Amino acid sequence: MVEFVNPKALGELEENVVAINRVTKVVKGGRRLRFAALVVVGDKNGHVGFGTGKAQEVPEAIRKGVEDAKRNLITVPMVGTTIPHDVLGQWAGGKILVKPAKEGAGVAAGGSTRSVMELAGINDVTAKSLGSSTPVNVVRATFDALTKLKSAEGVSLKRGVSIEHLVD
Repeated sequence: MVEFVNPKALGELEENVVAINRVTKVVKGGRRLRFAALVVVGDKNGHVGFGTGKAQEVPEAIRKGVEDAKRNLITVPMVGTTIPHDVLGQWAGGKILVKPAKEGAGVAAGGSTRSVMELAGINDVTAKSLGSSTPVNVVRATFDALTKLKSAEGVSLKRGVSIEHLVD
């Protein structure tokens, strides 16, 4: 279940620019050059979001991306420093397989996925990109995987059984 978060309720959010793209539009007078920025923000405590911004200058594109990311914050269920279970996320051509890891294993993931996991506060995880390597698709697939995660408490409430019954 996706749970969106109010950014004002959180403390200081860290931001990470994942990708900056030069985008051109051909018009009657020639080419119009703009920059598109993909930004991830998080509090390293289970809340993370991503956004995109486009402008004629790089700093303005990054600022717009940060604003967009703050509007799209989600809560990630965690077990200690890792995730509760394996999950496969998909978006367009991007596929990400995310698996929990033992404590102390670190983040074994590619660039785009690594920044999302670190800003979410997930310190021990293994991730493999199986499809497109386009940063936007990889980040969206990672977020799809994170939104599919379910905590033991949520599953036990939904099924109407105790947590001990689920874990056994």
